Amino acid sequence: MSERTTPKDTRGGDGVGSALALIALLSALALVLALTGVIMASGDESGTGASSGGGTQTVDVSLTEFAVAPSTLEVPAGTQVIVNVTNDGTMPHDLRLGGETGTEMIDPGATVEGVSLGVIDASTSAWCTVPGHREAGMEMMIMVTGAAPAGATAAAGPSTDAAVIDPEAVPAADWEPFDPALAPAPGATEHRITLHAVEAEVEVAPGVTQQAWTFVEGRGADQGPPRMGGPVLRGHVGDLFTVTLVNDGAIGHSIDFHASRVAWDDEMRTIEPGERLRYQYRAEYAGAFMYHCGTAPALHHIGNGMFGAIIIDPPDLAPVDHEFVMLQSEIYLGPPGEPGDLDAMMNEDFDAVVFNGYWNQYMFHPIRVEADERIRVWVVDDGPSENSAFHIVGTIFDTVWKEGTYLLQPDDRRGGSQVLDLQPAQGGFVEFSLAEEGFSPMVTHKFANVGKGALGLFQAGDVELPGSGGGH
Repeated sequence: MSERTTPKDTRGGDGVGSALALIALLSALALVLALTGVIMASGDESGTGASSGGGTQTVDVSLTEFAVAPSTLEVPAGTQVIVNVTNDGTMPHDLRLGGETGTEMIDPGATVEGVSLGVIDASTSAWCTVPGHREAGMEMMIMVTGAAPAGATAAAGPSTDAAVIDPEAVPAADWEPFDPALAPAPGATEHRITLHAVEAEVEVAPGVTQQAWTFVEGRGADQGPPRMGGPVLRGHVGDLFTVTLVNDGAIGHSIDFHASRVAWDDEMRTIEPGERLRYQYRAEYAGAFMYHCGTAPALHHIGNGMFGAIIIDPPDLAPVDHEFVMLQSEIYLGPPGEPGDLDAMMNEDFDAVVFNGYWNQYMFHPIRVEADERIRVWVVDDGPSENSAFHIVGTIFDTVWKEGTYLLQPDDRRGGSQVLDLQPAQGGFVEFSLAEEGFSPMVTHKFANVGKGALGLFQAGDVELPGSGGGH
C-alpha cells in the first residue's frame, strides 16, 4: 500500500460546445450521487463486471466535521476497495476500515491516494478514529450488494458496555474528596498560569472509573491530580491573565475562557499533541465564568471533563468566614476506564449530576463549618447540558449574585432567596449562615438529579450524622 499527499486537482478542461454540455451533465450526476451519499460499484480495474464480484473499486472520499462523503458505498462481495481521501475539514482526520485498516492522519486540505481498505466480503464500515468523531457522524457504511443484513460485520455505532454506578457503594478508605475551599484572589495584578490538557483515568463514583479529558495545573510533582473538571482560577477586574496551554494528550485540545474578549480563531484554536499555546487576556468584567475545551465536538470534550471556572471578584466583595466553590456537571458513562458516551451526551441521557466531579462526594465527606459563621458558595454550572437549582436545606440565602450583578442583598426589605438558578455556563454566588448545629443538605432542587449524585452535606458543629455511629 502506498500513500502520498497531493494538492487537490484544480485543472479544468478546454472543450467547448457539446463537450461542455457533457461535462455539465456528468457533474450534475456526480452531485446527485454525492448528495444521496451512495456510490454504486459499476466496474473495476481488472475488467471484471461489478455484478460478478471481485476486482477493484476506487472511490474518492471527502472528510469534514463531522461527515464522510459518500456516507454509503455499495460493492459486490470480494471487491478490493481503494480510496483517495481528501480532508476538507479544519482538523486532522483519518479513515480506517473497522477502525484499523486505512489512512494515517491527514492534515486539513491534504489528500492521500491509493489507500487499500482491503477486500470486502461482508457489509462493514470505515470511520475516523479520532475519539468522538465516529459518534458525531464520521462513518462510511460499506454494503455488499445482495448480502443479507445479518452478514454485516459492523454496527452503525460502537457498543459501549457502559460502567454502572452502585448507589449503595462507598469510597475506599484512602479516597480523598476534592477540597471545595476557595482561596482568596491573589494580590498580584498579573497571573501566569500553565494548564496541561491530559487524558487520564479517574474515579467518578465509588469503584467507577472513566477516562477524563481534563486540565491540570503545574508540572511533575507539583501537578495537581486529574479529575472531572480543571482547577479554579481567581482574580480581580483589571488583572492580566497569561495562560499557557500545553497539550499532553493524544488528541487535539483547546481552551476557551468565557471571561475573555479574544479572537476565537487565535487563542481558542485547537493544538495537537505536544504543542502549546499562549492565551492572554485582561479581565474586564466581574463574574463566575466557565472555561472549557472548544475542540469539536465540544460536547464530547466538555462532557468528558474539560471544563473549569475562573472567578473574577466584583469590586468591594465583603469578607466572609468561609468561601467554597461548586462546579455542577453531568457524567455520561462509557465503558470502565474509557471516555464518556457521546451518543448519550447528544441525547442528554446522563448517568449522574455531580458537584466537583464526583458522585455525592460531600455526603461521604461533609463540609465542616460552625453555626452562625458567614458562608459564601460560588456555583458554576459547567453542564454541558443540564441546568441547576442550587439549594441548601435548612437556611435562606440573604445575598444572591448571578451573572455579574447582585439580585439580593440584606436591607430593610428583609428579602430571602431559596435557590440560585443557573443554565449551563452561568455562575454566581450565594451567602448565608446556619443557625443551628447539625447537618444541612446541599442539592440541586431539580430533585430528579438529587438521586443521581447531586447531594452533599454542610456540617455545623461537632455533631454525628444520624445512623452513622460516629462523629465527622
